[in-house]
Amino acid sequence: MIFENPYVQERIKKAQTLREEGINPYPAGRTRGTPSAEFLAENRDLLERPEGERIAQDRHYRLTGRIKFIRIMGKAAFAKLEDSEGLVQIYYNRDDLPEGYYNKIKKLIEVGDIVEAEGFPFVTRTGEITLHCTDLRIVSKAVHPLPEKFHGLTDQEIRYRQRYLDMIMNPEVKKTFKLRSRIVSLVRRFFEEKGFLEVETPMMHPIPGGANARPFVTRHNALGVDRYLRIAPELYLKRLIVGGMEAVFEINRNFRNEGMDHTHNPEFTMIEYYWAWHTYEDLMRLTEELFDYLFENLGLPRKLPYGDQEVDFTTPFRKVGYLESLHTIGGVPEAVITDREKARAYLKEHGVETDPNLSLGYLQAELFDAFVEEKLINPTFVVDFPVEISPLARRSDENPEIAERFELFIAGKEIANGFNELNDPLDQYERFKMQVEAKEVTGDDEAMHMDLDYVRALSYGMAPTAGEGIGIDRLVMLLTNQHSIRDVLLFPAMRPEAKLESAESNESNESNENEPQTKE
Repeated sequence: MIFENPYVQERIKKAQTLREEGINPYPAGRTRGTPSAEFLAENRDLLERPEGERIAQDRHYRLTGRIKFIRIMGKAAFAKLEDSEGLVQIYYNRDDLPEGYYNKIKKLIEVGDIVEAEGFPFVTRTGEITLHCTDLRIVSKAVHPLPEKFHGLTDQEIRYRQRYLDMIMNPEVKKTFKLRSRIVSLVRRFFEEKGFLEVETPMMHPIPGGANARPFVTRHNALGVDRYLRIAPELYLKRLIVGGMEAVFEINRNFRNEGMDHTHNPEFTMIEYYWAWHTYEDLMRLTEELFDYLFENLGLPRKLPYGDQEVDFTTPFRKVGYLESLHTIGGVPEAVITDREKARAYLKEHGVETDPNLSLGYLQAELFDAFVEEKLINPTFVVDFPVEISPLARRSDENPEIAERFELFIAGKEIANGFNELNDPLDQYERFKMQVEAKEVTGDDEAMHMDLDYVRALSYGMAPTAGEGIGIDRLVMLLTNQHSIRDVLLFPAMRPEAKLESAESNESNESNENEPQTKE
């Protein structure tokens, strides 16, 4: 039980004491005060005054925020107040607060409490702009103590499970998510400025489709049928192209019932867009324009660190053929690339076990994953994939074994996938049949289902179209130098906790006197 902690019990008693003193620890109707950055900027002139005159009693401010540090010195106290813009110091004492109020609240206002402070600015002897309080009120009493030390935690899962606490204790986390919001906003604005229409398509599908992945299954009780959380919006977006919408996009969640690692979460955000009367070469140019747009509007240098690497985002990006990359980048012998048995043997020799029923195209995909992907550091378009691993992409007219498809890799990670869309309904029907057969033969539960309604939609005619999906989470990881997808998701998927209290094991004695000290 979260309230059984003795320090929590002590704080609950203090909240009750406040009530008994006629002070509501959770008052309603409070408004945000002057932001800390504005307060500091408006009073910077005090630093230029001679000592002894660095005070402005004619200026009145009300600051609001969370107490992060307190130092009580008998009849006076200094505290650090944090709001969404940063930290600001406040000072309060017995004589300048209402009579008897200081002694009443001295031990009842603690680190973690949200307060509002009113008063005038002055500069301390150490040169810090500070609010001299003439009133100090609790806005929300924190009955759970903050950890004394948070950055030293070795169990990162506590940060992810209690993101609210992570954000309280680590301002850099909030900066990452503010930048994420900015990135999403810019991506949306970019496509709107290019004439694309933002749309919304279903999250629950009668048939899982649009990608090779294992779906989540739910039950629609009213209809008495199973539904699948979408693994991709692709087939619905292309239905809109059939209906005459020539440029559409959607930014939303996809769900895949698969393993979790530093680049995979069961639910993740993507933008998918479809552009009639354009080709995948147009999409690659548009993707480069998108990166130019993001870097310009975010004010980022073209060369960014990513771990111990440096990624050069200068456009145009490099392009390399899929099969060519296996040899020139992955070092796979050419004879292995085009021979099914040799490919299987080569993979096994290098410790990669594969299903004996895999076709050559899927073995080539295993070779790419094992020997090429992690070597693609600077942005690289890998083009012309085997058609058998591209069930929704159009065949090349020059080589029907190749799909007109690309993937964008950056820092060893797939960031985007795009292709000329298959608009031949008969070819699409046969590709779906091959996927169904693969599911039956190999037991591949990620293979696509037969979507007859989509085939029917194509049979009414779809204009030549190209489409692309870009992983928003991975994009944010790159631009913020984060190496786990959990660090760019506010609430990542986590395994169940055995006990809620286990997440509290790192708390320490939290009395005000034991808090880290601040200097005036």
